Amino acid sequence: MPTDSFGRQVNYLRISLTDNCNLRCVYCMPLTGLVGLRNKQLLTPSEIERFARAAARTGFDKIRFTGGEPTLREDILEIVERVGRIEGISDLSMTTNGIRLPGLAAPLREAGLRRFNIHIDSLHKNRISKIMRFASVDAIWNGIEAAVAAGFEPIKLNCVVVRDYNDADVLDLARLTLDRNWHVRFVELMPFGDGECAELSRTQLVTSAETRQQIEYDLGPLTELSNSNLSDESRNYQAAGAIGVIGFISPVSEPYCGTCNRMRLTADGKLHLCLLHDDEIDIREAIRAGRDDEIETALVSAVHHKPIGHDLSGGVHTQLRVMVQIGG
Repeated sequence: MPTDSFGRQVNYLRISLTDNCNLRCVYCMPLTGLVGLRNKQLLTPSEIERFARAAARTGFDKIRFTGGEPTLREDILEIVERVGRIEGISDLSMTTNGIRLPGLAAPLREAGLRRFNIHIDSLHKNRISKIMRFASVDAIWNGIEAAVAAGFEPIKLNCVVVRDYNDADVLDLARLTLDRNWHVRFVELMPFGDGECAELSRTQLVTSAETRQQIEYDLGPLTELSNSNLSDESRNYQAAGAIGVIGFISPVSEPYCGTCNRMRLTADGKLHLCLLHDDEIDIREAIRAGRDDEIETALVSAVHHKPIGHDLSGGVHTQLRVMVQIGG
C-alpha cells in the first residue's frame, strides 16, 4: 500500500468517468460558461481498466466511480465489469444522483458494483429544484428504490447543506434512518472554482455543528458510533431507536486531512492530488500508450507529493476546476 510523505497509507481511488451531468446543482456546476470534455478526451473502458490494474499492483484496493454523473456513460456496464474483475480490488462503488438507476441498478450489481452513494439534497418536491435545479424527488427516489431492490445495502445518501436552499430540510432526511438501515450523511459546502460556486460557499456555509443541533432539537441527543476505519471522512451517529446512521462530513469546520487515504483521477486523465488543491499530474498519454511502468511510477509520485491538507482558513482552494470536473 503506497504511503505518502506524512505517513498516511493511500489505498482509495476515486475515478471520474465524465464531467457531464443531467443536473446542475448550484454548488457543483454553473448553468453557463462551462465547456465539457469531448468524448475523445475521456478515457475508454480499456484505458480505465489499464489504469485500475496498475493502481491495484501499486497497492490500491478500493475504487469509487464518480462524475459528473457516471451513469451517463453509455459504456458504464463495460467499465464496471472490466474493473470489477481485477484481482486486488476489494471494494467497488459509485456516487450517483440515482436518476438512471431504475434501468441500471440490477445490471451494475451483476457487473460487480457493490455499493452506492446516492445524492439527494431535499425530500421537498418544490424546493429540490432550487438547489439541484433539474432534479425531482420522485426521479431520485425511484433510483433509491431500484438500488435497494437490486440488493445494494446499506444505501448511503449524501446531502450538501446550503443555507437558505435546503438547510430547513435536513430533518426529513435524518428521519429516514429511524426505520431504514441507511446512512444519511450531511456534507459541508466546499469552495470550487472562482465563480458562483465558490461565492456560494463563502456566504451560505452551514457547519455540521449547526446541522446536528437542528436534528437533535427534534430527534433528541445523537449517540456517536465508534469507527474502526480512521480514514472515513464521516463522523457517524445514531438517533434513539433508529436502525440507520446519521453522518456528518465536515471538511471546512473539522478537517480530516490527517487521515485522508484518497487519490483522484479526473475524467481527462489527471491525478488530482487533493480535492481542495489544484496540484495535478497528467498521465493520460501514459495510459493511452500502455506504459504501465510509467503509470505506476506516476501513482507513487502522486501519493508522495500529496499535500498535508487544504488551507481553506488561508483562503486557498481549488480554483481551476469546479466540483463536477473533479468528482468528489
